[in-house]
Amino acid sequence: MNTGVVCVGNMGSDQRFDYSVLGDDVNLAARLEGQSKTYGVDIVIGANTLVQLTDKATLELDLLQVKGKTEPVRIHCVTGDKDLLESEKFLQLRETHIKMLAAYAGQRWDEAFELLDQGRKEMVDVIDLTVLYELYEERLTDFKANPPGEDWDGVFIATSK
Repeated sequence: MNTGVVCVGNMGSDQRFDYSVLGDDVNLAARLEGQSKTYGVDIVIGANTLVQLTDKATLELDLLQVKGKTEPVRIHCVTGDKDLLESEKFLQLRETHIKMLAAYAGQRWDEAFELLDQGRKEMVDVIDLTVLYELYEERLTDFKANPPGEDWDGVFIATSK
């Protein structure tokens, strides 16, 4: 899901046209939708949508460069309603999750592994982040064995739509 300015309506010529939606923001939305399975979440949202969801529980997923784009986007998932957002268990999990992502981006692999394990324990009875945390465990294992270099900016480049 993404929020932005798009062009909606019948597009084409006098001979052939179709009702469609065009624009960079709708293209990004389509790419984000395709990532929900990768991250193991139901709803992936872009930053423009995130700022409008002040009463929903959300978590950052990644800094992602989607196929067909040159600039990375920070993506998030919607995990629940206001009750979850305000729950002590979710707030603790979110704090641990944020620290894990910071350690990951800072190439502090051992710290990121520890925070990932802590997040796994904290997610019980809150939300299921199993697929997401398995994804990060694979990345951390790979990056620890093959560091990405000092100039790495934490961006993951998606190779599929």
